[in-house]
Amino acid sequence: MVQVAVKRIYDDASPDDGYRVLVDRLWARGVSKEEADIDEWVKELAPSTELREWFHEDPDSRWNEFTNKYESELNANMAVSDFISRIKSKKKVTLLYASKDKIENNALVLKKYLENRL
Repeated sequence: MVQVAVKRIYDDASPDDGYRVLVDRLWARGVSKEEADIDEWVKELAPSTELREWFHEDPDSRWNEFTNKYESELNANMAVSDFISRIKSKKKVTLLYASKDKIENNALVLKKYLENRL
């Protein structure tokens, strides 16, 4: 089974990260593509622009609703099954995100979602 981890893209890359995937729709500010040391950027797995903007208007009170809406988007997203097919053979996949919030971010929602389907 694939081990799924989550890490900020601003943290140093490590060989322990395994297959590194950026899962944000926008590229992380201040990080060059060379510095990022990613294997893949799958912006299609990120929340829609509308959902992301809605959540950022009031993140403190919208986290639970954001999680539900994002999971609904993932359920309807064909890129999810394609991604799962690509990572099934990997030992470890690290989902990279840029958010400052290490507790409430889209990568954590995606991690849980993927773990329930792998």
